[in-house]
Amino acid sequence: MNASSAEPDLRELVRPERVGRALAEALEDDRWRELDVTLIAGGKSNLTFELVSAAGAVVLRRPPTGELLPSAHDMGREARVQQALAGTPVPVPRVILVDRTGDLLGVPCYVMEKVDGHVVRDELPAGYARDPGAKAALADALVDVLADLHLVEPESVGLGDYGRPTGFVARQLRRWRGQWDASKTHEVRALDELGARLTDALPAAGRPAIVHGDFRLDNCLLDGRDPARVRAVLDWELSTLGDPMTDLGMLLFYWREPGEPAPLLTPAVTRHDGFPRRAHLAERYARRTGAGLDDLAFYEAFAHFKFAIIAQGVAARVASGAMAGQTFGDLDDEIRRIAEAGLTTLDQKG
Repeated sequence: MNASSAEPDLRELVRPERVGRALAEALEDDRWRELDVTLIAGGKSNLTFELVSAAGAVVLRRPPTGELLPSAHDMGREARVQQALAGTPVPVPRVILVDRTGDLLGVPCYVMEKVDGHVVRDELPAGYARDPGAKAALADALVDVLADLHLVEPESVGLGDYGRPTGFVARQLRRWRGQWDASKTHEVRALDELGARLTDALPAAGRPAIVHGDFRLDNCLLDGRDPARVRAVLDWELSTLGDPMTDLGMLLFYWREPGEPAPLLTPAVTRHDGFPRRAHLAERYARRTGAGLDDLAFYEAFAHFKFAIIAQGVAARVASGAMAGQTFGDLDDEIRRIAEAGLTTLDQKG
């Protein structure tokens, strides 16, 4: 969609004339002044756009429209962690432009390079990772990148002050409960019970690390030819310093197995035959990092709690028209189902 003929909502969200001028100055190339703008599907929190010019393509991230929940959608943090991780074993896109004040769009935003690769959602690309060995290599690559992230010493990359790891999980429980109270439209008894049980079963704190906060397959770009290579980790909105096991719990929550219900909000390609089970991922992570798995059920249940509240936030933003026209169906039953599955996880594995 050309900047001269873009839909009014996209022009307002991206303001291609302003962004184009800023890119032309940052990259010293006037060809960036004329931009085609496309909303990239899949974003349910911050909005992601592809900007294309005669000079190439880049990606812009900005918050949704409307009233934002406290501490959410911090573009400056997303840009900072990606800049800090450049040069580490963790693959991240190069950040080109950061606007922390909102001068360009009226809200903070940043622009990063576009990395070529596959975002795998509900289906694998044709001819890609078709046999079980390739699917296992894909899973191992994903786990290895997560392990590499957690093995980065925060102080060594300038992120020693990026969060408060002491009391992280207890604080996360309080924070997500606050997000629920701010966005809920009705009571969900299973979610209340899950939160209470998690609060009563806090594990001992382990070694703090840089955590992604939403680590999953479709938040990574895979190499177009080699499924055993992750080319970039994306969507750092929830990153901080904290308990790395919360990342593993989220990855396992997203990693659906055959026979499990398809989620409404997240892709579930791993429900197809040939992908390794969650236990394989957990065991490989433990081997790579030396982490123990005794409290894994807690972290998987916490992931259910957190994502049920994320789903409510998505529902609230859709209802307010803040998601650039995206809709995801009626999420009330999904929120209840996720919370009940979290309780089952505690009962079966705890």
